[in-house]
Parts: sequence; structure tokens; C-alpha cells
Amino acid sequence: MLEVASWPQLREPVLVVALQGWVDAGMAGEQAVEVLRSQSPSARRFARLDLADLVDLQQTRPTTEIVEGTTRRIVWPELECVAGAVGRDLVLVTGPEPSLQWPSVVAGLVDLALRLDVVVAYGLGAMPTVTTHRRPVEVLATATDATLAEQVGALRTDYAGITGLQTALLVALGAAGIPGVGLWAQVPHYLAGSPSPPAARALLDRLARLTGITVDLDPLDRALAEYLDSVEANLAERPEVAGFVEAIEAQFPADVGGDDLIGEIERYLRSRPDPD
Repeated sequence: MLEVASWPQLREPVLVVALQGWVDAGMAGEQAVEVLRSQSPSARRFARLDLADLVDLQQTRPTTEIVEGTTRRIVWPELECVAGAVGRDLVLVTGPEPSLQWPSVVAGLVDLALRLDVVVAYGLGAMPTVTTHRRPVEVLATATDATLAEQVGALRTDYAGITGLQTALLVALGAAGIPGVGLWAQVPHYLAGSPSPPAARALLDRLARLTGITVDLDPLDRALAEYLDSVEANLAERPEVAGFVEAIEAQFPADVGGDDLIGEIERYLRSRPDPD
């Protein structure tokens, strides 16, 4: 299914996947991959997967470019494959999560990883959870085998339920002999709909420590400071939201697992009276 312009020559590359949509709260994975791409002078797009027939176009809409009232072009959704290097060779896969034909999409990406001799794969994403922007961003991990899970640490608790294509891909890569790790930043649920520089930074910091890539986090540090100042300014103008944040900090300790907190916050929200 992939359209490959030309195969890059890479040495023991790391595959990094970040799909927009269901499991990327705060656009954390999307931002992290964009930083990797921007800091790789050799970054080159080498393959794509047209998603025009694989997504719900009412949910994942194409974009347009209009200049001086004239429509110049329509850009259809696609997965993009980019080869580059930041301390070590990387293959970056980004774009919207497809709606259809997941097994075929996964198979195509596994074939790509095998063709490029990928040594390990990382999925970057984020989940809304019960925490606040005043706490350090926690990054939980999943892995395709127990030994790897012990190495990456900070594991997500046991889970059985629905999942995304990114996880399906990591499982398929593991079955093909390429170990896979999912890194999931924990984003405050009340900020999950807007870009989160703290979450993107946390993902990149964890990825760098696990893979040996060299990434400059200074731009995200500056964006993080501005982001936190902006959030606090907005809270000052919305005392009802500020009170909710303070209630989270008071009622939900920072050292309680995110999955446990999700259930607790749902009960807490149900117990709150409806606004007048």
C-alpha cells in the first residue's frame, strides 16, 4: 500500500511512530516527531500512504490553500515516512490514524521496517488523565516482551480494552522480530485538546534516554514556560476551573496510578452538582 520514492540507506535505524487522533492527547506525539524532523538536517521524505480512501473524511478532513481568493490546491490525508538522523538514524512515520483496512496498513509498515533493518520501534502518544499542569509529566510505557518492559520501566498497569492502530503496529512488529515500545505521556484531562509542550518534551526526553538520540530540548523548554504562564493566566480569569484544578491536587495524590485516577475522577465528576 505504500508508495516508495526511493529506499534510504540507514544504519540500525529506530522507527518512531506518532499517529494523530485517538491516543495523542495534547498532540504530544505529533509535536515530538516534528521536533525530531526539524533537528535532522538529513531528513528526507521517502514514502507515503494515501489515506483518502482509508479515513472518514468528515472526521479527518482534507485541507486547502487559498491565496487572494483563488483555491490553489487540496491536500488529502496521508501517512508520511521520513528518514533522518539525530545522533542515530531514524525512520519517522506520522499522519492521521486510518479508519479502515488496519491489517493491510500494519502489514505494509511492518514490511517497511523489515526492509530498512529497523532494530527497535517506538510509538509516541499521550493520554488524558487526572493530573495537573503543575506536576511533572509522567510517561508510562508498554512493551512487546517482558525483558524489554523491565528495561523501559514506568510501566502502565494491566489493561484490557479498545486500542489504536499504533499499538496494533507495535504488536505486529514484535511478532516480526522487531521489539516495540509504546511511550504514553499523561496529559491533564482539562488541557488534552490543545498542544502540550510539557508532554512533548517528556516524550522526547524519555525517548532520548532509551535510544541514545541527541535532541535539543531548549525550544520546548521555552515553549513550556510560555505554556504554563498562559495556563495560569487563564485560570486566574476562570476561578471555577482553578477551583477544579485545586480539587484535583487536594483529592488525588500525585503518586497514584493514572488508571486508578481515571475511575476516581469519573466518580468525582458524577458527584458534582450540575452548573446552574
